[in-house]
Amino acid sequence: MPQLKEITASQLDTKEFVKEKVAEISETVGSGVAINALSGGVDSSAVTMLGAKALGNRLKTYFIDNGIMREGEPQKVAAIFKQLGVNVEIFDAQEEFFAALKGITDPEEKREAITQTFYKKVFGSLVKKSGAKYLLQGTILTDIDETVAGIKRQHNVFEQLGIDPQEAFGYKIIEPLVQLRKDGVRKVAEALGLPLSMYNRMPVPGPALSARVIGEATKERIALVRKATSILEEELAAVKAFQYMAILHSDRVTGIRDNKREFGQQIEIRCWDSIDARQARPTQLPFNTLEKLSNRLVREVPGVVSVTYNIATKPPSTMEAI
Repeated sequence: MPQLKEITASQLDTKEFVKEKVAEISETVGSGVAINALSGGVDSSAVTMLGAKALGNRLKTYFIDNGIMREGEPQKVAAIFKQLGVNVEIFDAQEEFFAALKGITDPEEKREAITQTFYKKVFGSLVKKSGAKYLLQGTILTDIDETVAGIKRQHNVFEQLGIDPQEAFGYKIIEPLVQLRKDGVRKVAEALGLPLSMYNRMPVPGPALSARVIGEATKERIALVRKATSILEEELAAVKAFQYMAILHSDRVTGIRDNKREFGQQIEIRCWDSIDARQARPTQLPFNTLEKLSNRLVREVPGVVSVTYNIATKPPSTMEAI
C-alpha cells in the first residue's frame, strides 16, 4: 500500500479539503448508501458532516451504545446532530459488548474483542439492514502510525495490517481524514459548522472507557470509571489540556475507612499537554486541584481509597493506559 502523504494543519486549506472529500465520497458511493458510526469525538463528527454533505439522507448514521461511553453520551450527541440536520439512530448493543469483554484482561485482546464485536457482529447486522456497501469512518494518521509501529492496535485500522474489510466484514471502508492529525481534523470540523463543544472536544479512544479499566472491563468497573470521569470533567473543565482521564487499576490497595482496613480501588489521573498526540507532557496541575480531585474521588466513587497522578511523558508513556 502506498505511503500516505500527510497534510499538516498549517498546510491545510479547509475549504478545498472539504470540497475535495465531499466529491470523493459522492463519487465512491455513487447512487448507493453509506453507513457510519458516530461516537461524538471530533474525528467521527467531522466524517459524519462530510458524509451528510456528500450523500444527504443516503448516509445512515448510528450511535452504537456499547455501554462503555461517558455519562449520557448517546443522547447528548444525537441531540447536537439533530440541530445540525443530521438524523442519528441510537442502537443499543451493550449486552453484545459486555459479553465479548467477559473474562478478558489483556489490553490487545480487549481491543480485538471490541473491534470484532463492532465491525463484524453489530455493524454487520446494521449494514445488512441498511443495504449499505460502504462504511465511512474517521481514521486519522496517528491511528495508523501507532498501529503500524506496534505501539497499540487502534480498532479502526485494517488495510495497513493487511486486512481487507470487504473480505473480513462484507463492506468497503472510506477514510477521508487519513492524511490529517488531530489538530487538522479540528480545523476541518470547525469549517464544517460543528459547534466549539464538538470540534474542540477532548479525544476519547475507540474502546472508550474500557481503555481506562486495567483488567476486566465489567459493567461494575466501567460504572466506577464513568463516575470518576464525570468528576474529572467537572473539576478540570477550565484547564486548557489536550486530554485528561481517570484510570481504574486492577490490583486492590490497602486503605482505611471508618477506622478499619479496607482493600479498595486505585484511580490514576492523567492530564496531558499536546498538539497532535504524538508527543505529550503531563499538565502541571496545581496541587490544590489534585487535592480536590482526590477528595472527591475517594468520597464519591465507591471503594476508591487511593488516587495517583501520572508524571511520565509520552514517550515512553502513552496517553491511554492500555
